[in-house]
Amino acid sequence: MSKQKRELLQGTLDLLILKTLALEPMHGWGISQRIEQVSKGILSINQGSLYPALHRLEKQGWISSEWGSSENNRQAKYYQLTLTGKEQLAEETENWEQIATAVTLILQTN
Repeated sequence: MSKQKRELLQGTLDLLILKTLALEPMHGWGISQRIEQVSKGILSINQGSLYPALHRLEKQGWISSEWGSSENNRQAKYYQLTLTGKEQLAEETENWEQIATAVTLILQTN
């Protein structure tokens, strides 16, 4: 069975972005690549979903950004987690774990 790349629900995308930025500041393309790499190619984020999510998270104060030079010396906007974002990541992680447990229970029902 081949792996299919799946579109992410908005809340899940927010959680994945926050978790990725908890590791280190990154530009948008780097965030997208890291998520795809860590998920072994199962999750893919298209740019049309990623950048609106980054703007939304920045507006909510969960991430901040500043311009810098990328690995190939191009100007790129780098995003980093704020203190409020770290708190939100903890809350979102707890919520996700509860939902995942509930879905697993339902799938295991005979």
